[in-house]
Formats: sequence, C-alpha cells, structure tokens
Amino acid sequence: MIKLADVWVLILLFSSAVQSADTVIHAGQLIDVTSNSVRSNVSVVITDDRIAAVRDGWISPAAGQRLIDLRGHTLMPGFIDMHVHLSGELDPPHSYSEGFYLNSADLALRASAYASLTLRAGFTTVRDLGANDVEAIKALKTAINSGLVEGPRIFMAGKAIATTGGHGDPTNGIRSDLRGDPGPKDGVINSAQDAFKAVRQRYKDGSDVIKLTVTGGVLSLAKSGDNPQFTDDELQAVVAAAKDYNFNVAVHAHGAEGMKRAVDAGIDSVEHGTYMTEEIMSLMKTKGTWYVPTISAGKWVAKLSEEEGKFPAVVRPKAAAVGPLIQDTFSRAYAAGVNIAFGTDAGVSPHGRNAEEFIFMVEAGMPVLEAIRSATLNASILLGQDDRLGSIEQGKLADLVAVKGDPMSDVSTLLSPSFVMKGGQIYVNETPSSK
Repeated sequence: MIKLADVWVLILLFSSAVQSADTVIHAGQLIDVTSNSVRSNVSVVITDDRIAAVRDGWISPAAGQRLIDLRGHTLMPGFIDMHVHLSGELDPPHSYSEGFYLNSADLALRASAYASLTLRAGFTTVRDLGANDVEAIKALKTAINSGLVEGPRIFMAGKAIATTGGHGDPTNGIRSDLRGDPGPKDGVINSAQDAFKAVRQRYKDGSDVIKLTVTGGVLSLAKSGDNPQFTDDELQAVVAAAKDYNFNVAVHAHGAEGMKRAVDAGIDSVEHGTYMTEEIMSLMKTKGTWYVPTISAGKWVAKLSEEEGKFPAVVRPKAAAVGPLIQDTFSRAYAAGVNIAFGTDAGVSPHGRNAEEFIFMVEAGMPVLEAIRSATLNASILLGQDDRLGSIEQGKLADLVAVKGDPMSDVSTLLSPSFVMKGGQIYVNETPSSK
C-alpha cells in the first residue's frame, strides 16, 4: 500500500523534473543579429536559464520537453533599453514636487509597476541612468534578482553626477533655506578631487555605471539646456576614477562643447546628443564612443511643451527647442557611421512604450534589422555583457522576445510582443497552441 508520504515524494520529484525539463521553441523566423540575417524555420532549445542549442528546422521535442509553437512569429533576443528611469514617470507639474512627499518605499513600489510594464513590452534588460533615491532603485533591482517581483535585469547608475546648479543638481529651484550645499555623495562635484569621491560613493552604493550630466538639460529648473557644465580636469578625473572601478561612463549631453569635452576625456556613451556636430561624430568614431539617442523622450517633451501649464516657465522653451531635434541628430549620426545603441529615456517618455523608439529610428533612415541589432547585440556590447546577452546563441541567457508576423515588413509589430522570456522564465505567452 502506498503511503501518503511516498505520494508527496513522487509529487516533489515530478515537479522538480518538470521545472528542469528543456523547452523547445519552434520559430518561423529568427533574427540572427550576429550575422545581420533572418533565418527561417529554426528550433531553440532552452535548459534552465540558458540557450542550449539553436538548430535549423523544427526538431521534435523529447519526452518531458515543453514545446512553444512560434512558427507564425519572429523570434529575437530580449531587447535592451540603455536609458531608462524606472523610479518615476514625467507627469508635470506634479513631478516637480513629489520629492517632498514620496518616501523610498513609495518610489520602489511605483517602480515595480513600471518594471513589469517594461519587461512585458519585451525589454528584458535595462540600464537605469539616474535615480534621486538610490535605495528605491537598488531595492527594486534586488527584488527582481530574487524573483520577488517581475521586471527586467537592471544595471543602475544610482544618483547622476552634476556640478553646482547643473542639470542633476537636486536642489535646483528649491527655496534658498532648503537648498544647502550638496556635495559628491548627493551627486554634485566641483573639482577633480570631488570627482573621485563621487565615483567611489557610487561604488559604495552598488552602482553598475557612472552617469554624468555634462551639459544643461531640458527638465531641470535651470535656464540653459545646452551649456557645458564640467571642466576638462573634472571629466578626466571622473573617467580615471571610473576605470579604477571598472565602470563605464554615460553622459547626458545636448550642447556641442560639453559633449566634445566628454568624448575627448574618454567617456563611453553620449545620451541624447542633440547638438552633435560632424566634428564630434568623427571624434566619437575615432574614440569608439557610443551614441544612445532617446528620440522618444525628445518627441514626448516637445509634445508636452505645447500644452499650457504643463511645464514650469523655465523648462517650457527648452523642451520646445531641444525635443524636436533629436530624431534629426540620430539620422545624421547613423549616416555618419557612429556606433548606436538603443535607448528611450523612458520615465521621461512613458514606460512600457519603449518599442516606439524602433519606429522613430526607422523613420529616420535606419533599417529595421539594424534597429533591432541596436537594442540587442550593440546594447550588450556597450553594457559589457555581450558574453551572455544580446543574441540567440548557445550558452547565452535565454532572454527572448517574439512578435506575430514579420517586423522586417512592418516595424510596428515590435510594439506588441506575444512572447517574452527572461532567463528561461516565460512572462508573456499568447500562443495557445504551446504545450
């Protein structure tokens, strides 16, 4: 007679076997970003969190293997957005006062909702480039890594580094008796010595990347949207300190002079790049500097600038002037051969609509396949994670996204993923024939 305890043992053994069983995906099309080609009728085998095999043809699953039928779909590597801000979403004028009444817990819980939207939009990895509340974004990252909440893999910058009064000084616009004198810990530096302390603080905070605001910005409560805001000495010190800790350095930049100084100093990526000149493009190609365009944010702030009362008076003219230009800058940079990695600045533009950036890139002259590559292999190279992310290859993490139909003929299909897998776990599966 079988005892109840024996039944439970059998159930546990069966459950364990099911969890570790391979998954076989039959893809009608597969985007091979390493060869810039589209393959037809391909099988992908997943074991645990990794891609175990990629084979031509539709192989028959073995006993115990799960089959995901994507024969009417196009399968791609999980998308990577290299510029997001998960802890908030631009909702002026409320966005300018919420720092006075939201706690870390509020921000972390809100960010978890935005993280879920982002993952379900097909973005399995993001680079969070600046959060005023470091503990909130760090808590979210930890919760996602622990499997407590769903969201993309996060590489975080923590608090961005600015100069006094610059874009990123957290006390801009605050009444004088509340401003204080923020320093490197708060993300404000004014010397090479401060630069080293700021970078080391980010290391202490658990950051993965350094973010600088090297020119004025659109949304800060300061007059200029494009003036240079770091000296050469300060930039060189940041880059030197970052190298000591194996950090990449990403720089917010609209104006040409601040951008040029940063590229000269050896930073890794220029974000936005609105007033990028041909000289800077040439310098970026020589230095191997990446460009992360964020067209979505430019279009969004330009739209909001047309609405009366949305932005503070000092912000509205900057949004109207800068926002509409980014797509044209992207077009010129692509034509010039600058290295491009995908980024939206989601949090300025709405979360979960990250894939609209693909449409804007294609409108500006980039072929669909190259736009997808910018959000997969290119992004993984800039992130320093191309050994495990960015392409569908044996041994890499099983981060996959599929859309119904063919994005090569209709890029808008990328807005509606029907299948999303991150690290072997399925988060979206609108394929009823899968078993």
